[in-house]
Amino acid sequence: MTQTTSRMARRSLILLVMAGAIPLLVFAGWVAFLNARQDRNAARLAAFETLDRVATRVTSELGTQIEVAETLAASAALDQPDLQMFYREAKRLKDARPLWETIELVDTEGRQVLNLLRPMGAELGATADRENFNKVLQTHKAAIGGIGPLGPISGKRLIALRAPVERDGSINFVLTVALVPDAVSQILRNAGAPKGWVGVVADAKGNIVARTIKEQFELGRPASESVREAIKRAPEGAYVGRTLEGVEVDTVYRSLPGTGGWSVHLGIPTESLNAPVRRSAFLMAGGGAVSLALAIALVWLTGLDIAQRRREQEAKAAIALGLSEERRMLAVEAADLGVFNWNLNNGNVLVSHRAQILLNLPPYPSEQQDRIYPADLFLEGIHPADRQFVAEALKGSVRERPTAIEFRTRDVDGAIRWRRATGRPSQVNPLMQDIVFGVVMDIDATKQAEIERVQLLRRLSVAEENERRRIARELHDQIGQSVTGLMLGLKNLEHTINRDASDSRVDRIHWLQTLANGIGRDIHRVAADLRPTALDDLGLQDALRALCSEWSSRFHIQTDLHFRGNSTPLPSDVEIAIYRAIQEALTNVLKHAKAQSVSLVIDQRLSELRVVIEDDGAGFPSEIPAPIESEKRTFGRLGLSGMRERLSLIGGTLVIESEPESGTTLFISVPLGAAMEL
Repeated sequence: MTQTTSRMARRSLILLVMAGAIPLLVFAGWVAFLNARQDRNAARLAAFETLDRVATRVTSELGTQIEVAETLAASAALDQPDLQMFYREAKRLKDARPLWETIELVDTEGRQVLNLLRPMGAELGATADRENFNKVLQTHKAAIGGIGPLGPISGKRLIALRAPVERDGSINFVLTVALVPDAVSQILRNAGAPKGWVGVVADAKGNIVARTIKEQFELGRPASESVREAIKRAPEGAYVGRTLEGVEVDTVYRSLPGTGGWSVHLGIPTESLNAPVRRSAFLMAGGGAVSLALAIALVWLTGLDIAQRRREQEAKAAIALGLSEERRMLAVEAADLGVFNWNLNNGNVLVSHRAQILLNLPPYPSEQQDRIYPADLFLEGIHPADRQFVAEALKGSVRERPTAIEFRTRDVDGAIRWRRATGRPSQVNPLMQDIVFGVVMDIDATKQAEIERVQLLRRLSVAEENERRRIARELHDQIGQSVTGLMLGLKNLEHTINRDASDSRVDRIHWLQTLANGIGRDIHRVAADLRPTALDDLGLQDALRALCSEWSSRFHIQTDLHFRGNSTPLPSDVEIAIYRAIQEALTNVLKHAKAQSVSLVIDQRLSELRVVIEDDGAGFPSEIPAPIESEKRTFGRLGLSGMRERLSLIGGTLVIESEPESGTTLFISVPLGAAMEL
């Protein structure tokens, strides 16, 4: 046993180590991949920052060159003009600026007047890059041209910066400063583009103005297709393209303001940008492969461990099952309960010894503890009137919901006994959903006590009604007659008084007559409330009509009474219970509802009497409002709990529905029994 436990402990430790290594490997690969992705995103962000810096530097340098050109165009030597003086001045300025190839002065017809590459007065010819020249003439503003064609004098492809020589509102000449071919490339390199990146400045036509690599071979040539497409698409952004050498680059670009459509492009070789991500992806894939191998080994070892544990658990379960069965039998015997299993597929019922006794089943020939009976024989011990009800309830418990029923059995000597049975399907094994697991118990003593209680309450109710009838008769026959005699005596006294007597004596007699009449009405009303004669003489319907009419006229609340169904006379106890319930309901409306109208519907059917009482009063949020719930019930005065208790004596129920400011509705239902159906 110790060796087995030690072996299981070592195996569990190995499984824990392997299970812990799998997420660590996957997590490490994922972290490396995320870091590489983050580095790649940081490089792209740095590219945009570098682009802003380069674009600002190039724009600033070109702006400085234009400002110098505009200053030279404003020279006083061009006011006369004194071309000899201007030639010497331009020569000194050009020598001080190594990026300037030459300075030329062009008239408005496009002919060169002077060029520092030729002596003063030499034959020069027309200027190059007429497109940029014409733009200056039209706008009267300085402009930067693209890289021009080979110059006839310089023999180079130069970049022309032109400024108008304007006097008295008209252009006399156009001053042109021609930059050396690699001037912009030097500005681009000095702007701080990182090593290994490919920087390109292109003019509006897509020709290369400057390049960080091989600029001496590429200046003036069309840029790559991706550069030209980006220029057409938007003034700034990012794209993936190829350089003239065929290298794939991730490029960011931006147009340069004040340059007539120039744009600067910075490209990062995609290979260097994606290399860390690719390496981390390989690392993550390797970690995933190792994790998969570990997972397969873990599953295999876990399967072995589960199989061994299952064998051990099955052995323990067999022992525990025997002990559990023994405890179950002891518990059932101690609780004096009977158990049964009804298989609805084959109709057999497995019954314990106690259940056999409780259900009065015939003795079983075998000596085994549990006995198997066919369903018909199992139901024979149940009272014939309850047999179908019990069978349907138990069968329905496996498809609808667990059931609890009370029924009767008949002993051999004919005595009736009460039993209680519960049935439900299996809660553990879904393959046993067609088996009813039931428990039966003896409730005869409890049921007999309940029956005696109900009978006692019925006798008390009958005694109460008899006492009401006696008191009402005494009020009507004795006190009522006395009041009537008093009224007659007062009437005779009125006639015997001298007509000449004072008015005060007559008024007193009239007051006494009024008081006696009121006392008579009150006595009559109290007698009617205690026991209405219409209920004994005419039945429930006429008694309710009289009650509603008198109540409505007394309290000025509109009452709407409707009768539906047949008008067969009801048993006396049913009529009394319904009348008292409606009487109490009207009292509650008067006390609590603050209603304007009350509607009553009495629907008498063959097997059931239904009563609906609805008011339009204040309503309440709970089933029973606090004032009524706390009301102390006295003799002759019923609250809602008293109504339920009185209705329960005849098998009736009371349901209340109410909402604040929506009125209250009472639903009364009383079964009339089989006798009313005949």
